Amino acid sequence: MARDGRRHIVTLGGGFRQNDAGGWRTSPLVDYVLDLAGANPRVCVLNTAVGDDPIGYVRMMGALAAADAHVSHLALFPMPTVADPRELLLAQDAVIVGGGSVANLCAVWRVHGLDAVFREAWERGVVLSGASAGAICWFVGGTTDSFGRDLRLFTDGLALLPYSYCPHYDTEEQRRPTYRRLVADGSLPAGWATDDGVALHFVDDELADVVSERKEAYAWHVEGGRGSAAAESQVQPRTLVV
Repeated sequence: MARDGRRHIVTLGGGFRQNDAGGWRTSPLVDYVLDLAGANPRVCVLNTAVGDDPIGYVRMMGALAAADAHVSHLALFPMPTVADPRELLLAQDAVIVGGGSVANLCAVWRVHGLDAVFREAWERGVVLSGASAGAICWFVGGTTDSFGRDLRLFTDGLALLPYSYCPHYDTEEQRRPTYRRLVADGSLPAGWATDDGVALHFVDDELADVVSERKEAYAWHVEGGRGSAAAESQVQPRTLVV
C-alpha cells in the first residue's frame, strides 16, 4: 500500500528498458512508483491489453525482481492464473498495467469483475499505475487506436479519475489534434496529456506531482475553450535522476 494511506494513480510515459547485459531494468518512472509503494513492495503486473503476451511478463517481472520488488502477475487468458483475482490484487502495494488495446483491456476486466476490484484496491491505498492503455484505463476515456490505425474516441474507462487522458502527445502525430478536438467538442471531459517520458501522479482525485525522465518533455492540461478550440496549458515536470 502507499505509505501515506491515500489513493494514488500514476500514469507512466515509459516503463522498462533493456540493460547492457541484454536483460531488462526499471525506468526512473517505474522506480517512482516503487518508491511510493514502500520498501520491497508487492507488485502485480497485468498485460491484458496485449492478450497476456508472455514475453512482456518475463521482461516486466524480471526487471521488477531485480529492483527488489516481490512480483506476481495476473493473466486472464485463457482463464485467470489465480483462483481469486480479488484476493491477489488487494494484497499488493502497487499494480503496473502494460499498454496495448485499452478497449479490449477494459472489456475483459469488466467480464471478470475487475472494474469493481480495482476501485476497491484504489480506495484501500494500492498504488495503481500503467503506461498508454494501462494509464488511460483509470480515466473516463481518451484517444485510442484500439479500433484501427486512425485514433478514435474511447469513453469506457474505469473512471476512477473524472478526467480524460492522452498519452504519446509528442510522438504520435494524430494524438494532439485528435485529443484537442474531442475535448473541444465535449466528447471528452477536460483532462491531461503527456509527452513520452512524463508521468502524472494523482493523489485522491487531484494532480499532485508531474515528473519526467526526459528533458524538454511536458505535461499538458486541456480543456474546452471559447468557440470550437480547446485551451491547452503546458505543465513543466520535475526531472528525475536518470
